[in-house]
Amino acid sequence: MAYKIVLLGGDGIGPEIIPAAVEVLDAVAPGQLEYEEHLFGGAAIDAHGTPLTDATLAACRHADAVLLAAAGGPKWDTTEPGLPRPEQGLLSLRKELGLFANLRPVRPLPALYEASPLKRELIEHTDLLVVRELTGGIYFGEKTRTDSRASDACVYTRAEIERIARVAFAAARSRVTSVDKANILETSRLWREVVREVHGNEFPNIEVEHVLVDTAAMRLVAAPRHFEVILTDNMFGDILSDEAAMLTGSIGLLPSASLGETPPGLFEPVHGSAPDIAGTGTANPLAMILSAALMLRRGLRLEPQALAIESAVDKALAEGLRTPDLGGDATTAQATRAVLEHL
Repeated sequence: MAYKIVLLGGDGIGPEIIPAAVEVLDAVAPGQLEYEEHLFGGAAIDAHGTPLTDATLAACRHADAVLLAAAGGPKWDTTEPGLPRPEQGLLSLRKELGLFANLRPVRPLPALYEASPLKRELIEHTDLLVVRELTGGIYFGEKTRTDSRASDACVYTRAEIERIARVAFAAARSRVTSVDKANILETSRLWREVVREVHGNEFPNIEVEHVLVDTAAMRLVAAPRHFEVILTDNMFGDILSDEAAMLTGSIGLLPSASLGETPPGLFEPVHGSAPDIAGTGTANPLAMILSAALMLRRGLRLEPQALAIESAVDKALAEGLRTPDLGGDATTAQATRAVLEHL
């Protein structure tokens, strides 16, 4: 029986890079995957007046995994609270599917060490994972707005912190760095207390350290090799994971997984919709392709196929593949072919 994959191309370069991922998936898992495409984000707003339709949500719920390219763009930017925004579709999808854990692996590749804004000796052998809580905190708290005042409530429960802490500790080989702002925020003080309890009761053999978010941000630049697994809340995780992404030299290389207690998981590149290059055929498809590999590993338990894709990307880059964001001139199609040739 084939796995059912929902494809959400979304906006900007999204519809251009989704086919690249599908081409690679079909090469490593022929006949094992069935696809169903749906509009999402701004494209869905234009067609249906909402970024996430009931039909799309239902399809995602019945899928084995969801592969998302990108959502959003200046066309749909608005400060009017009543108007739909593409990002609302992503938040709703995470909430409705119960995707509370966002995993972002960061591993600078030797072939691209020179593309990083940091010196080679700083990033060499960096291999870290950001585990971000995804359905709580300030993003989902009660919001108020008047002409002169606005507020966003930051709320966390003990159960929400416990389950994301377990994900981080289970992913660690030896150390978890829990990031908070416990010197200021009451939610962070609860966060630190609960993480300590989960560590002591369930994962005593894993080392844990508690670091304030500003210190963590500085350490990511000064000594990224220090980190193995970074555990943090929704807002801090959003910011720190993008900072960590730039260690690789391009945000166009990093995949992510959003997981819940049960399938389906949501797999997407870290980068945005890049509307400035949409339609030019120059988008870097590698993060999308690596997100497909992460889907095979985390969503479908097809580890050999996932490793084959990751190895092919590494080899293509080692042999000189460079898209414009990496200082080269390879097109989306050429980058996809380069990966296919190394499978």
